[in-house]
Amino acid sequence: MITRIIENAIKKSVSQVPVVTILGPRQAGKTTLVRKIFPDYTYVNLEDRVTRELAENDYIGFFKKFSEPMIIDEVQRVPELLSVIQVKVDEDRRKNGRFILTGSHQPRLREAVAQSLAGRTTIHTLFPLSLEEISKSGKLEDLDDNMIRGFMPELYLDNARDPDVYYRDYLDTYIEKDLRQMIAVKDLNAFLRFLTLLAGRVGQVVNLSGMSGEVGVSSTTLGEWLSVLEDSFVIFRLQPYFSNISKRIVKSPKVYFTEPGLAAYLLGIESARQASRDPLRGNLFENIVVLEAMKTRLNDNKEPNLFYVRTEKGVEIDLILKKEGMLFPFEIKSSMTPNKDFSKNMKMFCDSEVNSGGMTVVYCGDYYESFQNCRYIHYTCTAEAIRK
Repeated sequence: MITRIIENAIKKSVSQVPVVTILGPRQAGKTTLVRKIFPDYTYVNLEDRVTRELAENDYIGFFKKFSEPMIIDEVQRVPELLSVIQVKVDEDRRKNGRFILTGSHQPRLREAVAQSLAGRTTIHTLFPLSLEEISKSGKLEDLDDNMIRGFMPELYLDNARDPDVYYRDYLDTYIEKDLRQMIAVKDLNAFLRFLTLLAGRVGQVVNLSGMSGEVGVSSTTLGEWLSVLEDSFVIFRLQPYFSNISKRIVKSPKVYFTEPGLAAYLLGIESARQASRDPLRGNLFENIVVLEAMKTRLNDNKEPNLFYVRTEKGVEIDLILKKEGMLFPFEIKSSMTPNKDFSKNMKMFCDSEVNSGGMTVVYCGDYYESFQNCRYIHYTCTAEAIRK
């Protein structure tokens, strides 16, 4: 099993609050992680129909059958339990680490937690494996292989399924377990067509009006579907930073996949050789780097504070980290060779922003402390750069 960096942050939270909540995509490793960290806790899975019905219809009997401390998996299936947990926690606020809750649906659980467990829980978000975690395990492959394989923990086990088989099954599971619970999709083929079109627009601002004709449904419906995809951790949106570099900036978020391997599967990329030649290779590479920055911040139990900038005049910064009152720009390139043009937009940004920090190019080449007054790092060192 690959060691997860977030483990220490979760252990710390368990010593500080009565309830620890862990959110994240399906199959990202939430259950495996918490059962490894807390082997003596009672484990309850609300995906089990009998257990779920007991929790829904007889919560007193539920808590008599399952004793504290408890891990309650997929707690969003019975959100009513949270108010009961609140009462139990308030009976003795001196006891910490009583409940570990996991969930795959971000908004339902966050809303219920905000209402019932405010001040009683810490929320962590666990994404699939990071480059940092895979690298430390000695299982990191070449970039193009990683694009195909992705970062789901199961794909790094011995005798794992082939990536194309895994992502086909993953997509079926998502539709069956998550999608049908959240929305009534009348045309499943249209939804899958929309998801595939999103994969072809990774790292871009998505124009739902333009996609409406291609999918065959209204832009309003596409907006709802996009929110559902984000709510269930299939995609995430990188928000723009409102810089004073220009009075007019692009205000729409960019879309990325939480699992780049799923995006590659949807695009029909089946081999590393194909990935190396695909016109969207640069976009998928950007997805991997932005995602690694996100994972690093979340694994350290920090707000992501990640943004991008794109002005109508063509000035674009792929990634901006806001940390300690400073803005650190990153340019992301799949090239292996430094180029003075890579830092051109970052220099314009830094000249305009008083609180800007050092410039970094994340690429596939060697480390350079300073090339044209800009640091160049290999993409596998993204986590280190984000923490500095």
